[in-house]
Amino acid sequence: MFRAERTRPAPVPADTRARWHRDREEPPSGVLAPAALAGLAALTALWPFTAVIAPGTWSFVATVVIIAVVGVGALVRHLLRGRSEGIAGLLALVAQVIVAVGVLTLLLAGDTAIAGVVPTPRTFGLFQALASAAAEEIVFGSAPLEASPGLAAALGAGFAVVAILLDLLIASRSAVLTTVLLGVTGAVPMIITLGAPNVAWFALAAVVALLVFRFTARRHPESPRRASAGVAVAVGAAALATTLVVTPLLPVGSTITGTGVGVTVDASLRLGDDLRQPSPVEVLTVAAKTDTAPYLRLTTLSRFDGRVWQPDRGDLQSQVDGFGDPEWGDDITTAEQTTSIRVLRMSSSWLPLPYPATEVQGLSAAWRVSPENRTLFSRRADAVGNDYTVTSLRVTPTLEQIRAAEAAPPLADAEDEDVELPDIISRLATEVTADEETDYDRLVALQNWFRSQFEYSLETPVDEGFDGTGADAVARFLEERSGYCVHFAGSFALMAESLGMQVRIVVGYLPGSLTDEKRGDESIFSVSSDQLHSWPEVLFPGIGWVPFEPTASLGVPTAFRAGTTAGGTGGGPATPAPTTAPQTEETSGPEVDRRDADAGSTDSGELRRLDPTPVVLTVLGVVALLLLPALVRLVERRLRMRRAARGDAAAAWAELRDTLIDLRIAVSDADSPRMRAAGLVRDAGADEGALGRLIAAVERANYARASAAEDDLGAPLQSVLASLRAHVDGSTRARALLLPRSLYAPRGSDARLLV
Repeated sequence: MFRAERTRPAPVPADTRARWHRDREEPPSGVLAPAALAGLAALTALWPFTAVIAPGTWSFVATVVIIAVVGVGALVRHLLRGRSEGIAGLLALVAQVIVAVGVLTLLLAGDTAIAGVVPTPRTFGLFQALASAAAEEIVFGSAPLEASPGLAAALGAGFAVVAILLDLLIASRSAVLTTVLLGVTGAVPMIITLGAPNVAWFALAAVVALLVFRFTARRHPESPRRASAGVAVAVGAAALATTLVVTPLLPVGSTITGTGVGVTVDASLRLGDDLRQPSPVEVLTVAAKTDTAPYLRLTTLSRFDGRVWQPDRGDLQSQVDGFGDPEWGDDITTAEQTTSIRVLRMSSSWLPLPYPATEVQGLSAAWRVSPENRTLFSRRADAVGNDYTVTSLRVTPTLEQIRAAEAAPPLADAEDEDVELPDIISRLATEVTADEETDYDRLVALQNWFRSQFEYSLETPVDEGFDGTGADAVARFLEERSGYCVHFAGSFALMAESLGMQVRIVVGYLPGSLTDEKRGDESIFSVSSDQLHSWPEVLFPGIGWVPFEPTASLGVPTAFRAGTTAGGTGGGPATPAPTTAPQTEETSGPEVDRRDADAGSTDSGELRRLDPTPVVLTVLGVVALLLLPALVRLVERRLRMRRAARGDAAAAWAELRDTLIDLRIAVSDADSPRMRAAGLVRDAGADEGALGRLIAAVERANYARASAAEDDLGAPLQSVLASLRAHVDGSTRARALLLPRSLYAPRGSDARLLV
């Protein structure tokens, strides 16, 4: 028999893991940090909306909803911290939806709900009405929109959804999707309004994105215990610098190839930014058989609240139902004309049309007719890319006919509040027209006064601080006597209205410039973004809406010639003289005080010289973005090589492993360092001597005493990497350089280096 041996306790194995390993698993993340990040991201996305909506209850509602949503999500996850993440996340989602509905009901429709928070059928009916009102304000309004209950409900509900999604994404460690949602939501106001980039917001959004990435990365089960702070700071600083420097310089409106949307036009009179663009782009072309192209209208505005002109919002009908009954009588001479329009780079819910349009062909049923002002509008289609043909009439009353007609009086709306206008408006209107006897002659006197006593300028309103259409801006314009089409049209309209006439303002485009192109027997006219225009119209019963051109140096003034009446029962003019109203003469845009005027703005036929700066900046931005992965990998490699030169085996081995991943060389988690080295020598052409030195250093780092001498590993590492690169083909080396796979490939258990 063998003598029983006394069992000795097994020695506790020394901790042979290298210092770059995790000492322990990361504890489960708390609930406050992700909730705080979700709230911060949602509030950051909310910020840009304050630039397009006037201050009001909507911001309070949206903020309270965001705080309530992320707060209840954190509470539910805390209470269910012992359950699985899936169950906790699902119950948190349900609780957040319930709380969001309750908060919105309490803040906006509490008097229709049970206990102020439980919705009833009346509550849902109210929210449906608020949603319809918000949609109408967004479609027809102009930035900044007035704060209203409808917008408060829409933004409250919208940011409840955004906050829930952000909270869910951050809790599930989806940093990329979180950043995309934050960026898209916050950029919507700037994209829709084509406003200047909010540099401060871009910087804040970048900081929030970096915080989200850091939070999610530190809690990933496969993340390393420590990371290079230098690389993180360098990459973050580079990204922020690129955002702050390159983004504001990129062109807005046209792309590198010259296609895409050049300008977005809404139902407002905020045309200054579009007119001041340094490089106008072609937005549409017009084909007509006449020698001159007509004015093109998008929409009309006839209600003035003292601050802005509100767009007309009449009923809509199908195209097959036509454009409505004629506003002119049978005794007024008309001539039919056909115009083909192709929209190239103009985004709008309205389509440009000559006036008065009677028929349109080539459009989808999504475009609806507004018979009140003979325009085309769509809630879901966009003007860009449409090619259509419009049949319209040329209405030409004689001078006798229009002098015999009185202008229609202003419409009285009981819902509209009385607007108190500055005295200078009515006083000047009375003085200028004191010697005239008919309404038409009074309007011509006003028109001639503006064209002779004022000057066209895009800069004066900005320099003097009265850029706008409000009553105060009009009064200031009448004092300064310098501005652009919006000021001329708004002032003319208010002065004509003070004389007891019904007026409206039209937003559209000036006639285009004649080109050398032909489409059959039709001439082609080019309309550019700086030809966006506005002009006033006055209603004469029996004749229709008569346009006037008060803008100095632009177009031609309205004037009708006398006609001779022939015998007959009709009583109409036998030889009516054509009107010289704003649809008879070609104009290429304003010629006064335009700092961007060049050969391309004249009729000389010379081509506008392309400004290469936007193209160069765009190309540089794209190149920098494409080279960013290579730059990050280069910085990481340099730092590791320096550490390897000081004898850091961990850095050398990590660089070797990432290079294998970049070069698409198979890496097995089950291999020991010696097995991996043998495979690399055999299959990948690695330098056997240099690789042996690296293996010896790794084994010493794992098993030798801490005082063991450390050799310079930079040279052998460089030799091994060079031999590996030489073994693969050129395309693989190029991919490894430009798109290093080690930056995004999952590391798995092999991230722990040695096992």
